[in-house]
Amino acid sequence: MTGGVPAGTGKVDSSVALKLLLLQQQNAQKADQTRLKQLQTQAAKLKGKKDPLSRASYNRVNKLISDTQHNLNTVTKQVAGTQNKYYEATGQYDKLLSGTNRDAYMALDALFKNYGLESLAGKIYDYVKNGYSGDTVALLLQDTPEYKQRFAGNGARLKAGLPVLSPADYINTENSYRDIMRQSGLPSGFYDSTSDFTDWISKDVSPTELKSRVDLATQATALASPDYKQALHQMGIDDGHMAAYFLDPQASLPLLQKAAATAQIGAEALRQNLTFDTEYASNLATAGITASQAQQGYQQIAGELSTMKGLGAMYGEQWNQRTSEQAAFEGNAGATAEKGRLMSRERAAFGGATGGARGGLGQEGGAR
Repeated sequence: MTGGVPAGTGKVDSSVALKLLLLQQQNAQKADQTRLKQLQTQAAKLKGKKDPLSRASYNRVNKLISDTQHNLNTVTKQVAGTQNKYYEATGQYDKLLSGTNRDAYMALDALFKNYGLESLAGKIYDYVKNGYSGDTVALLLQDTPEYKQRFAGNGARLKAGLPVLSPADYINTENSYRDIMRQSGLPSGFYDSTSDFTDWISKDVSPTELKSRVDLATQATALASPDYKQALHQMGIDDGHMAAYFLDPQASLPLLQKAAATAQIGAEALRQNLTFDTEYASNLATAGITASQAQQGYQQIAGELSTMKGLGAMYGEQWNQRTSEQAAFEGNAGATAEKGRLMSRERAAFGGATGGARGGLGQEGGAR
């Protein structure tokens, strides 16, 4: 260990380094205090003695007392300075103030923490330390980037000629928005941070108007097709997520875009009484398969699957829904070739002797 900082650990956080330095200085302070008491005890025992040896020892101890007191005064100042730096580094500004200044700081710090602006604590401390009144500090803080970002909707309102909301009204409006979202069952992560509400506040959307929009969104969710809902539910997406999509597709797009496309593909499979594999449907959605393509593909698969399974069993080749999907959606060479072989063998087996009495998959539609 060198200078109180563990060796080999690279850069140490400033507050940690200050804490280690403070501990070193406090230990040195305690050692000097103990040494001073011991020397003072020795001096008291020697004081008043007249013999030369005792007088010489007394003078020597007094010199040590003076030196130790000087060292103690120096390290005590170092402890106070390092402690203040540590308080600043860790945001314990209240410990750096006293009296009315401390009271003013505590009141402003609590107020701006309620606004979600804990980051302004250092600036509040600087202003109060320099003698600014509470009202002046509050006004000065409104010009900071942090404050303007927190209440960004007010800047847009001002440009649009709308009245600026007080911090209390702004926060109450946000809380009303948030309560409406949660009460309507909308998912966590969808409109629950302060930045999410900026656009509505800037456009003067009242909580009452938002409630109407949410009600319309949940009604639209209720009108979604049963197959689509079933596909979404199978993927773990409840009605709240669907309502979020209908309420504001742009805002919920990062959350639900791929899920919605996957559910559309799954809904077409379920509509044809086929199995919905969420992982495979997700891969198809990523590959760009549209709902229309999924509809056509699964109609074809439903029309041929039973017959193709039978032909596979007859000729010793395995055929299942996935093989049909690979042939229909992916153009998979192996699946396509296998399908061709089975159809050719069926035509060869039944085409000549029966005069086409059984056309099998050669006819439009096939067998289910």
